[in-house]
Amino acid sequence: MVLVSAKTLVDKAYQQHFAIGAFNVGNSEFGKNIVLVAEELRAPVILAVHPYEYDLMGSAIVKYLRELALTASVPVALHLDHGRDINDVLRAVRDQMNSVMIDTSGLPFEENMAATKQVVDLAHRVGVAVEAELGSIGNRHARADQNMGRIYTDPDSAAEFVKTTGIDDLAVAIGTVHGPYPSGDNDIKIDRLTALNDRLKMPLVLHGGSDNPDAKIKEAIAHGIAKVNISTDIKLPYYQGIKDTVLSKPDQYEPWIMTPAADEIQKQVLREKIKLFGSEGTAALYFDESENLKPLHVYPSDIVDEIIYDQQDSE
Repeated sequence: MVLVSAKTLVDKAYQQHFAIGAFNVGNSEFGKNIVLVAEELRAPVILAVHPYEYDLMGSAIVKYLRELALTASVPVALHLDHGRDINDVLRAVRDQMNSVMIDTSGLPFEENMAATKQVVDLAHRVGVAVEAELGSIGNRHARADQNMGRIYTDPDSAAEFVKTTGIDDLAVAIGTVHGPYPSGDNDIKIDRLTALNDRLKMPLVLHGGSDNPDAKIKEAIAHGIAKVNISTDIKLPYYQGIKDTVLSKPDQYEPWIMTPAADEIQKQVLREKIKLFGSEGTAALYFDESENLKPLHVYPSDIVDEIIYDQQDSE
């Protein structure tokens, strides 16, 4: 199977009202587990690498993930999650990721828009899809009296942002929080999401997808969410599993003894998420349009500059 453009994956999901799971790769075991479960459930997936994960593991992790994607039997995309600036984006493009997120949402609106457009102009020139964020996803470390750091995405501003930048999909702030909710509940605003979907009519992305009620996630997908980012929900149980094994087998140290239980715990969570997102069995939809099974999307700007030979001086 070839590496498939994230734009192809997410556009189809939006049209068919399901969502692609974008799962953060905390180490190489995560990548293996994600692809194994995706193949088992015949589901497309996105392997996401956060800049901190990238910094920890280096470019070698992307080479490993590309090999997983290229040998998988389902469509897989490689995505830079929350790129901090143009340098993160260039690193990902250099390492042949085929999707990037530029997250300059902490900047004033005009600066965020300008930084995002710069990335789109660069990435689309080489066929790489671009996601951006407008508003602010909540932070579990922020205070409740500051709305957990949440600044909800405004539909009018979003329309201007999308038109000006030319992004492929937009991460919207509708009440979720990165990481586990301190209070154990959430505040996903479906009315805000509906307004955004009606105005933009494009794939929307849910960050902070962990620790949410299943019913809320399903409702969000029905109203325009086509990509759901999951990190906490696959990391916490995995490392808890490692801890439990270490405590129960203190004299053991071989990885084939220490990791299998954690792997199985994580794979079960992955199964539950893929089924929740409605993407189980949807790999066939992409095989039906095999002409789109390419690692890079062809954008209007993704062209080779023409050389007009008849205008060249004779030698």
